[in-house]
Amino acid sequence: MLLTQLINKGVEAISALYPEGEAKEMVYAFLEHHVGTKRHTHIIEPAYEVPQEKALQAVAAFERMAAGEPMQYVVGVADFYGRQFRVTPDVLIPRPETELLCREAIIDRTSSDGLESLRILDLCTGSGCIAWTLALEMPGAEVTAVDISDGALAVSSSQDFAQEIARTGACSPTFIKADVLAGPSLTQQYDILVSNPPYVMDKEKVLMRTNVLDHEPHLALFVSDDDPLIFYRAIAQWAQALLKPDGYCIVEINEALGQETAQIYINAGFRCVNVIRDLSDRDRFVSFRR
Repeated sequence: MLLTQLINKGVEAISALYPEGEAKEMVYAFLEHHVGTKRHTHIIEPAYEVPQEKALQAVAAFERMAAGEPMQYVVGVADFYGRQFRVTPDVLIPRPETELLCREAIIDRTSSDGLESLRILDLCTGSGCIAWTLALEMPGAEVTAVDISDGALAVSSSQDFAQEIARTGACSPTFIKADVLAGPSLTQQYDILVSNPPYVMDKEKVLMRTNVLDHEPHLALFVSDDDPLIFYRAIAQWAQALLKPDGYCIVEINEALGQETAQIYINAGFRCVNVIRDLSDRDRFVSFRR
């Protein structure tokens, strides 16, 4: 099948659920992963033929995406901070906004010395994209990551960055099963605490696309309307128990609850509490110091 024909088939199928421009970008991204083509290949090589087996696999994948299954689950990987992470329906698909959380933590710590003795704790790690990114971007740091989901821990601990670790001397994170809401269960002290916990209120489900609502794990997404900040109060307990003096914490938040989330950490006695906006100028993170 001609690449042009395959692109048209994909866009036609996926446009039933997504705007045409977005559908086209999804087709280009899938074909780059599946076939190895670029978004301009069909233009500069109009006679480019896709092998029949790969074409049939692509058509089947487009049907899954048209039914609402996220492309990242179809291909099994998602991009984050310049790397590819394995993803399954047991974990959330990493979002570009969360890259800013990693960047803030990296900037805070690399402005000082001593990465070799740096200890980082990631609560509600999911795919492990935050834990792995911080470990790889700050070689020598010791990263511990926690989640309650066996499925998520299977994914996060199976991420394969062996080549980069061999090249840079970075350390693989340690993954531990624990319930963040049950209170601190570790004994080490940490220089940095990070978390992207569940924060979407049940009432916000009506605003979400079906590809998220029907396919991504609700355990990692939703909190009760009656107590939407439950994880942030738990994180305050972990920070009080495990964060070193002058240690830094940054958490991703619900944009509708920025000031309320910050107030939790002010009331808990932390210093330098800040609400940080994302690239869309929405309240996205709260940071503070012990």
